[in-house]
Amino acid sequence: MRHGKKFNHLGRKAPHRKALLKNLAIALVTHKRINTTLAKAKALRVFIEPLITKSKKDTTHSRRVVFSYLQNKDAIKELFGPISVKVGDRPGGYVRIIKTGFRKSDAAEMAMIELVDFNEVLLSSTDSSKSKRRRTRRGGKANVETAAATPPVVADTTNEEEE
Repeated sequence: MRHGKKFNHLGRKAPHRKALLKNLAIALVTHKRINTTLAKAKALRVFIEPLITKSKKDTTHSRRVVFSYLQNKDAIKELFGPISVKVGDRPGGYVRIIKTGFRKSDAAEMAMIELVDFNEVLLSSTDSSKSKRRRTRRGGKANVETAAATPPVVADTTNEEEE
């Protein structure tokens, strides 16, 4: 029975699960993007987003609270430095989970979890595509060009029966 099961226990006891999420969070903060299973990525999102929200206020108390979760000085410096600067105006949704298929060995569903504001390829492509794209109606311009290229067909209105 699953009474009172509010989150995914990931098949581990509480200390093992806590250590796993801590290590995944440190890796995500350090590398900005990691590949893991979908279940771990979803659990990591719930774990890391409140920490990123805490890092937006750079106070001694918030640093100590986040350090109690991560216990890694380099990750704390990175989190309160470049990451908090980039996500300062974002109201939430700091990470993105992208499904990447199934693992070959055990067919576990894999996913890539990344910090949203650090995907430079996606950010540059959305900015350039917005400026280049013009809104047109469906089939508008292409139909006009093909109609202009082909001469109009004039039907003979004379009746052949009258001749």
